[in-house]
Amino acid sequence: MKNTPFWLNVVLLVFPLLALLLHVFNWRYSREQDTAVLLMASTAPALLLLVYETAQALFSRQFGVDLLAVLSMAGALWMGEPATAAVIAVMTATGRLLENYAKGRAEREMTALLSKAPRFANCLVGDDIRVIPVETIRPGDLLLVKLGETIPVDGPLVSERATLDESSLTGESLPVTKERGALLLSGAINAGDALQMRAARPARESTFQGIIRVVEQASQSRAPTARLAGRYAVWFIPVALGVACLAWQLSHDPLRALAVLVVATPCPLLLAVPVALVSGISRSAQRGVLIKGSAALEQLARADHLFFDKTGTLTGGTAKLVSIESFDPHYTQQDLLRMAASLDQLSCHIIASAILQAAHEQGLGPLPMPVSVREVAGSGLTGWVNGQQVCLGTLDFVLSQANAGSWLESARKRLFIENATVVAIAVDAELIGWLLLSDQLRLETPRALRLLRKAGVREIVMLTGDKQEVADSIGTGLGVDRVAAELSPAMKLAHVTEASARHSTMMVGDGVNDAPALAAASVGVAMGARGAAAAAESADIVLLTDRLDRLAEAKRIAVVSMRIAAQSVWLGMGLCGAAMVFAALGMLPPFEGALLQELIDILAILSALRVLASRTARPVAKTMSAEQVAALKDEHQHLLPLLHRLTEVAALLPQSGPEAQCRILQTLHDQLNQDLLSHERHDEQALYPAVTTLLAGDDPLAALSRSHQEICREVRRLGQLNALLQSEDGSTRTIQDIQRSLYGLEAILRLHFAQEEELFGSLQA
Repeated sequence: MKNTPFWLNVVLLVFPLLALLLHVFNWRYSREQDTAVLLMASTAPALLLLVYETAQALFSRQFGVDLLAVLSMAGALWMGEPATAAVIAVMTATGRLLENYAKGRAEREMTALLSKAPRFANCLVGDDIRVIPVETIRPGDLLLVKLGETIPVDGPLVSERATLDESSLTGESLPVTKERGALLLSGAINAGDALQMRAARPARESTFQGIIRVVEQASQSRAPTARLAGRYAVWFIPVALGVACLAWQLSHDPLRALAVLVVATPCPLLLAVPVALVSGISRSAQRGVLIKGSAALEQLARADHLFFDKTGTLTGGTAKLVSIESFDPHYTQQDLLRMAASLDQLSCHIIASAILQAAHEQGLGPLPMPVSVREVAGSGLTGWVNGQQVCLGTLDFVLSQANAGSWLESARKRLFIENATVVAIAVDAELIGWLLLSDQLRLETPRALRLLRKAGVREIVMLTGDKQEVADSIGTGLGVDRVAAELSPAMKLAHVTEASARHSTMMVGDGVNDAPALAAASVGVAMGARGAAAAAESADIVLLTDRLDRLAEAKRIAVVSMRIAAQSVWLGMGLCGAAMVFAALGMLPPFEGALLQELIDILAILSALRVLASRTARPVAKTMSAEQVAALKDEHQHLLPLLHRLTEVAALLPQSGPEAQCRILQTLHDQLNQDLLSHERHDEQALYPAVTTLLAGDDPLAALSRSHQEICREVRRLGQLNALLQSEDGSTRTIQDIQRSLYGLEAILRLHFAQEEELFGSLQA
């Protein structure tokens, strides 16, 4: 069934329904008026429309599921059964209205936020409040948002705290509290006292406007619907036609063939599949996941190989201050942050926004206003802050305008361990320290990957253009199956294309460079809230909230929707099959068969609507076997000597020579990689997914998985410190760092093993 206007669907339903009511009234009260012509006239529009749509489908080389409806309706008119034809016309019109209602509901879920787009904002200029169009807001403007108003643009909170309703962005109904300096996203609604905020970007670049653009694009690019129905129709329609022909041939009664066609009219296919799949799309939209049609939902349910871009997908795509190093005793870490934030007030760079937010979070305001500021795009800024000349930016940029002490070479070697962006700062032409910023993992990323594995994903691959060292440090901690780094867009495309030839693939990305890979995957998923428009246009699914755990929810909804759609189809076709047998034996006349078919349709639709009320959690089992718990304890017992070795090496290092230090540490690091990390990877990828089915909740082992990440990070850090130790020939500071890592790793492992044994022991049968 194609999309038709609502008024036409009403006409197609009302005309044959009124004719049938008149026919029943005439039969009930023995009136002699002939209603045949009226029944035929009321059926004709539905028949003509179905013939047109079926011809279009056949011309496009698609096996249309409307074919049996056309044959049964035309056959009923030809054999003098206009009442039967009218019942089929009512049936198909009802199906159109139900399908359009379901699609309209999904459309309303996806586009409801368009009406919430703010058009004006309150701008504070001195003591005045000026109402200005949202389009005229500039970065740096101070805005006032009153109770019940929508946050117009993204920017940091200036007030002490604020209470926000973020349901339009996240789908969560409970309000959230933000503290001063927190980044407010446009589209949230102020649910508390009036707040003040600073605009960080123009309205056209804000989160909310990005979501609106994605929704508008999705509404214009619907994917084909109900391919599942077509697959069933390929064999069901020939079977129905064969039974009808056989009944006619054996009985020499064409009415038996007509009765078979009437009860075989595949309305469970026409109705149950679209209702179930569109209900799944609607449920996903409620959780902030926009799915562009039923075909995308089907592919999402089947996807078992997952490809992720790193930046902006697994990570937040925005910098965050992780540490500050001051090499001048006259300046504290807060002094460096205050000077950097003061200068960055006049910069729109993403790094500047991160430094400003960090200063607000640490309560360093009000910041002095810099003067004579000059910015070199992509390099840094210079200016005067409180009478001091400050230079801020990349290390090379700052060193081109300032001197550095003898500490620089040693400190510079250590930077590669941090995998962070360096923002150097100089005062009066003297380098005094730097700020380290990093693109942090999204908080929900580890949980999302575990939930995706639980939902049926068998392999997870990280694709990134970053250096191999950076990619490995993130991928190892997350427990992905493969890491492919230093990739161009063409190389990402090749990886996805190769896998798509053998598996059902899903690609998740957010940037322009991800668009080709998104289009090549079986199903492409774009991070839509702040991702690039090209990625959203190429994708089949858009995460409006930029939260990966919502993708896991959508996949579970898709799996449930497909399962219920299939169940509903088999229910309907099973009942149709039984009715076909009775019709072929002459025990079910065409008119009564048409009424029975209506009942079957209702049952199939009610079955399909279970999607809206279904639970997506797996059933909870009770126990682990004693053998499984014993095997886990044996593995931990096998690793105990390695834990003792950690503290032994930590105590031995200061007493050994440089060559012995490197040799001892290298041997230990190899053992950790070979024995410990392989054990943790097996737990994360095999043991934990199995155990989660025994516990309540979506992700009951989240805390233990977080420990895995810390263990992997510390082992990797030891390897980096060992490389640094070899280049520095036994630096005291490096030895101290290694000792801290060894003692810390030993403590984490003992606690982690104890937690696992206690939890799994409690599940023992």
